[in-house]
Amino acid sequence: MRAYNFSAGPAALPTPVLERAQAELLDYKGTGTSVMEMSHRGKVFLALAAEVERDLRELMGIPSNYKVLFLQGGGKGEFSIVPLNLLRGHTSADYVDTGHWSVQAIKEARKYGGVNVAACAADKNYTYVPLEATWKTDPNAAYRHICTNETIQGVEYFWMPECADGVPLVADMSSHILSRPVDVSKFGCIYGGAQKNIGPSGLTVVIVREDLLGGAHPLTPSVFDYTQQAASEWMLNTPPTFAVYLAGLTFKWLKQQGGLAGIEKVNIQKASLLYATIDASEGFYRNGVAIADRSRMNVPFFLHDEKLNQAFLDGAAAAGMSGLKGHKAIGGMRASIYNAVPLAAVEVLVAYMRDFQTRHG
Repeated sequence: MRAYNFSAGPAALPTPVLERAQAELLDYKGTGTSVMEMSHRGKVFLALAAEVERDLRELMGIPSNYKVLFLQGGGKGEFSIVPLNLLRGHTSADYVDTGHWSVQAIKEARKYGGVNVAACAADKNYTYVPLEATWKTDPNAAYRHICTNETIQGVEYFWMPECADGVPLVADMSSHILSRPVDVSKFGCIYGGAQKNIGPSGLTVVIVREDLLGGAHPLTPSVFDYTQQAASEWMLNTPPTFAVYLAGLTFKWLKQQGGLAGIEKVNIQKASLLYATIDASEGFYRNGVAIADRSRMNVPFFLHDEKLNQAFLDGAAAAGMSGLKGHKAIGGMRASIYNAVPLAAVEVLVAYMRDFQTRHG
C-alpha cells in the first residue's frame, strides 16, 4: 500500500503517472529503449518534447510571445539565473519579501545588482502578503520579483500585482504552479522547480516573454542564458530527459482532471477541510497565517504542546502517512497537499488529527 505522502518536495506524483512510467520504463513506444536511454536529439525524444511543451502551453494558456524552457538548476538556481538574464543593464530590481524563499532570492540577487525590498512581511512573522498599495517600488527597476507561494510559511498570493508602472513582474511559482489557472500575460517571467506539481526534482520550468530576451550578462553561463536556450528550443545541452517525460505524463493527467480549473476545485476542497479542522480544534492545533493568504498547497500547523510533536508524527506514520514534519526553520507540522495528493489522503489526515486531539487534549 502506498503511503499518504504529504512531503513538501520532492513530493507525491499521481499514481497513474507512475504506473504509466513503470509500464514504459524498458520500452518507450516500441523503440526497445527507455526514455532515459535515448538521444535527446533523436526524432522520438524531440517529438515527445514538442508534445510536452504543447500540453503545458494549453494547460496554462501561455501566449505565443512567450518562450517555454525546460532547464536544470532548480528554483534556487533561478534565484541567480533571473538577475543574470533580466537585469539587462539596469542597476537594481524590486523584490517583495514574504518568507524564507523570498529571503533566499533576495540574497542571491544582491550578488548581481542592487535590490530594493519593496515590501516585507517579517513584521508579522511572514503570516501575510503585503498589499500592493503598501509597496515602495522603483519605477526604474529591471523587474519586480515575488514568490507567489511560500512553501515553508504557507502564504499564497490569491491576487496578482498590476505593476502599473510597466516594470515586468517575475514570479517564483515553484510550489503552486499548475494548482489553479493564472493569467500568464501579467508576467514577464514565471519559473518553478518541478518537484511539487510538475514532476521529479532535477527539472525547472521557465516561461519568459520574448521581449525580455537578449540582454543576459556577458558572464552568464550559456546553459543558463534564456536567449541561447530559447534559440535552441532548450536543447543547448542535454536536458533532464526522463524528468521531462514524467512532466509530460503529469500534464496529460492534469488535462484528464479537467485542466487547471478542474484541479483547483479539488484543491479548494482539500484545503478547506484541513483548515476547518485546525480552526475547530479550539487551539489544540493552530495556523497563524492570515485567512485570506492561507496557502492551498502548504499548510503548516502547530500543536498546542510541542512535547506531543513526536507522538503525533509516530502515530501518523503508523496510520500510513508520511512527510508531515514541519520545516526546520519554523518547526511544527506541515501538510503539503499538492495536486497529486488525493482528497482521500486529507480525509485520513483530519480523521487522525481529531482522534489525536481526543486522546491528548
